Amino acid sequence: MTTYFNDEHQMLRDMVRDFAHREVEPVAAEIDRDMRFPEEVVDKMGDLGLMGIPYEQEYGGAGMDTVAYALAIEELTKACSSTAITMAAHTSLGTFPIYRFGTEEQKRRYLPKLTSGEWLGAFGLTEPQAGSDAAETRTTALPDGDEWVINGGKMFMTNGGYADVMIITAVTEEDENVNHRISSFIVEADTPGLTIGKKEVKMGWRASDTRQVFFEDMRIPKENLLGKRGRGYPQFLETLDGGRISIAAMGLGLAEAAFEASKKFVNEREAFGQKIKRFQGVSFPLADMKTRIEAGRHLTYHAAQLKDAGADFKTEAGMAKLFCSELATWATGQAVQTHGGYGYIKEFPVERYFRDAKILEIGEGTSEIQRLVIARDVLRE
Repeated sequence: MTTYFNDEHQMLRDMVRDFAHREVEPVAAEIDRDMRFPEEVVDKMGDLGLMGIPYEQEYGGAGMDTVAYALAIEELTKACSSTAITMAAHTSLGTFPIYRFGTEEQKRRYLPKLTSGEWLGAFGLTEPQAGSDAAETRTTALPDGDEWVINGGKMFMTNGGYADVMIITAVTEEDENVNHRISSFIVEADTPGLTIGKKEVKMGWRASDTRQVFFEDMRIPKENLLGKRGRGYPQFLETLDGGRISIAAMGLGLAEAAFEASKKFVNEREAFGQKIKRFQGVSFPLADMKTRIEAGRHLTYHAAQLKDAGADFKTEAGMAKLFCSELATWATGQAVQTHGGYGYIKEFPVERYFRDAKILEIGEGTSEIQRLVIARDVLRE
């Protein structure tokens, strides 16, 4: 893997791995059980500079790249998916749009607080009728003097109950062309007219904060328009492309955690008078897990390198996300099977891994959407 990682990357990986082992892993089962948002862990990640890894130091970031960021997400996921998605949603969804599309004034106002971890970011795109078909956004933003008046709402917003600033999309134009109908906005969490819904009870990612948010005659300054008016749709597509590298890294980390737990178990467990690792029915799935993990690693970090190089990475990010999310679901299922009855009880972490895996095939674009994206590129003349 030396083609992907330099010395700086490896130093960061070792630091995050140590942090995850000391601070994240000991509380992972507890916060999952209690559905408790790990505020103290998130604060410590900010102190370590992990909340702004891929952003320039002039904006308070660590000045590193996408490869470094993906490495950190991978290592955190091995310990706790809820903690990893909190950082991932903040970095790739809540912070990136301001960094990529914001004015210099917006960057100076928001980025230092976000990249330092002082503020937490979130991204609001999904609505009840606008999931995979995000063009069906119904939230509206109407100009009124020096303000925008926003009505509508978003659902499934990661970090929604703890975010200090959120990026949202809303219809601003009557144009039928989706590329010119939707705009993006920066919304601060204390804005009048913004209401935060109850925390969703989920199968996995239980410590991650997921909420519905509502906008009722919410007024924000005209200058909180993000980028050009009517260009929100291509903006969020670009944002999601980068976010898919995050999900790929999470799938990779979760599969690795499942593999390591299974390897430990089969080296200790005995049946029929010998260690169960001696049976091909047990050892072959581990061989397959290791092989697919290495394939996923190459897909993920190849996509990250393309992004860092400024090259087109949309299809590669889609392939990495598709492969690694489905890898996580398969590998965690194999881990539960390998553990037998022990894999189905909460005393063993593979039960949590199994629950945390499925959402990776849904969030940031379902597996079906990834296949659509890849197929369009493959079949394009």
